[in-house]
Amino acid sequence: MIYDLFPIQRIAMLSVHTSPLASLGQKKTGGMNVYVRDFTRELARRGIQVDIFTRAVDADEPTIQYDLGCGCRVVNVPAGPLAPLPPDNIVNYLDEFAAGVANFAQMYGVHYDLIHSHYWLSGLVAGKLRQAWGPIPVVHMYHTLGHMKNQIAQSDSELVASVRLIGETQVAHIADRLIAATPSEEDQLIDWYGVNPAKISVLSPGVDLARFEPRPQCRAKKELGIPLNQHVVLFVGRIEPLKGVDTLLRAVAILQQEQPDALKNARVVIVGGDPQAPDAEMARLLQLQRELNLTGVVEFLGARDQSQLPGYYAAADTVVMPSLYESFGMVALEAMAMGTPVVASRVGGLAHLVKDGATGFHFTPRDARELAGRLRLLLTNEPLRQQLAAQAREYARRYEWANIVDRMLAEYAILTEPVPVM
Repeated sequence: MIYDLFPIQRIAMLSVHTSPLASLGQKKTGGMNVYVRDFTRELARRGIQVDIFTRAVDADEPTIQYDLGCGCRVVNVPAGPLAPLPPDNIVNYLDEFAAGVANFAQMYGVHYDLIHSHYWLSGLVAGKLRQAWGPIPVVHMYHTLGHMKNQIAQSDSELVASVRLIGETQVAHIADRLIAATPSEEDQLIDWYGVNPAKISVLSPGVDLARFEPRPQCRAKKELGIPLNQHVVLFVGRIEPLKGVDTLLRAVAILQQEQPDALKNARVVIVGGDPQAPDAEMARLLQLQRELNLTGVVEFLGARDQSQLPGYYAAADTVVMPSLYESFGMVALEAMAMGTPVVASRVGGLAHLVKDGATGFHFTPRDARELAGRLRLLLTNEPLRQQLAAQAREYARRYEWANIVDRMLAEYAILTEPVPVM
């Protein structure tokens, strides 16, 4: 008997606390937003209908947005105040959110074959929807883990709330399948949450190779107004303590004091956050920039739209990810796809994704001196930089979204009863 391996026609994608249409580099927007957006688009290319449910934060937003193209709908569900909220506050409105999703499905006469939830809040909603809809498979991705954030917290204020740790544990029991981005995350789920290994599949995020395609560096610099003879060291990401931007600033200060020739005609560009209306972490970094006398070397540009990132990656000689924790590291993958070497701290997903000496370099987290040495090597060795760039692009090809979705569809098929084809 022949079986249809893809019996799934419609998926409820849950991204409660952040929309895939939100601008990147702001608080709570980053790799997960990119994942949900691009993963959904690839599912739609396979003819699968996907509704992405996210919490409404703006009264002017339509209930349904079609920005992701045919087969994809982003549904803004009212739950609590129409304003951005910290994730730990959103937990108080999950019943309202789940009811909104159920009402939408009933109003439009929609039946979903599977729920795919992202982040712990969405996992809790998936459990509530299963109670309302009856048996339906739930696939969950955490994207970040509270216990791991606590491991690198430098103060009590950076510790995650207990409600999150409790919620993450509950989601581990709710989901039929947990998707870990790396073997490290798989181990963390087993060690910290007591998850049965048989319930976990390791499947990395992907990258859009058409969007992140190498382009001439000179052209990218010209478009961004960067002098052609200027080296660019680039950071892209949210501005928060766990991203380790302070380590990058201290590394640049070491080079400026001890090996100034390495920084000759060099510029460090920070993309993310809002330097014009700084939050606590941005204000701390701006103060550190002044204290280290880096005002003429380091530039804080603020958040940029995803469509602008390829130009910055192409202009850069290297992308730096000095994170204290990364479950995967989408920025690193995007940069490598563009043919830009990555210097990354040896943590979480970055330890697996970036190949030391082949697609970039690793360094010990918080070790500014080691990072300074890696930067000096790349800024002063053009042949090495070109070699790493070519190898980075080639390595990134294996993460093309089509390959990732093929593997995810196989995971979906395991959870749904095969439909016989006569």
